[in-house]
Amino acid sequence: MPHLDAAYRFARWLTRSGQEAEDVVQEALLRAFRAFDTLRGTDVKGWLLAIVRNCHATALRQQQRRGFVPLPSQEEADFGATALAAPPDPEGYSIAEQERRRLTTVLAGLGAEHREVLVLREMEDLSYREIAAVTQLPIGTVMSRLARARAALRASWLKDTSGEPRAVR
Repeated sequence: MPHLDAAYRFARWLTRSGQEAEDVVQEALLRAFRAFDTLRGTDVKGWLLAIVRNCHATALRQQQRRGFVPLPSQEEADFGATALAAPPDPEGYSIAEQERRRLTTVLAGLGAEHREVLVLREMEDLSYREIAAVTQLPIGTVMSRLARARAALRASWLKDTSGEPRAVR
């Protein structure tokens, strides 16, 4: 239960939908409960996030078989706003809110494999080894994907912000 928020945040970034994320987390918790006796070691968070990832992959395959494409909701656009704390003054709040929306948009534009490793590393603060366990990839692949994901995020961010006036601090 202490990792429920992390599981939801990870599922939210994977699915891009609050309702789908709740479904994925619910299925993951059911699977985790059924397989709790197979847990080896003490890395419960990594184990749960791996189950969330697998549940998302299963749901995605089922969705592709059905040919269902959900429409974006207002909730999806507002997701980034709840992820970070805002400064107390109105100007700072406005700037931070604009940057949160931009970050959410830029992250959403990345490929799934890049978004996945970025969220696990930067938002869930997992180590490379833990990310490798969650994604079932070699650690070298995790490191290279993370480097490419950071470069893609930086390029998209700079492309998105080029030519826009910036607030002076």
